[in-house]
Amino acid sequence: MAVSEKVSEAQTLLLSGIACSGLGEGAGFTSLEWVRREFLAKLGFDPYPGTFNLRMAGPEWEAARRILAREPGIAITPEAGYCAARCFHVVVGGCITGAVVFPEVAGYPPDKFEVISAVPVRQALGVGDGAVVAVSVVC
Repeated sequence: MAVSEKVSEAQTLLLSGIACSGLGEGAGFTSLEWVRREFLAKLGFDPYPGTFNLRMAGPEWEAARRILAREPGIAITPEAGYCAARCFHVVVGGCITGAVVFPEVAGYPPDKFEVISAVPVRQALGVGDGAVVAVSVVC
């Protein structure tokens, strides 16, 4: 018996953004039990409480947004009262793996790039607000 599969080749987007502080809501969200369960099951890691935020801009980011909009990503299924999200695996600063989370909510800022990881990204990279950080997105 012959087995065949359709395998699509992953595309990696090489980008950079400016490290910035978030609203402080990431730690509470990533600590919710259903969120941790979804991330572990679908992304392969238990998220560190909080997110690492980058501000994205420029033509490379605009092109990347168009590509990401066409890709299914990894769907995060919410519990009642929360929004769904799409995620993509990332490598931040050339060494830290994680995922970027795009909440499916009206008015989400188009320049916001929220990274979750099993480690505290900002501390692991030793960067502060204003630092330019490279990120590779697998889609």
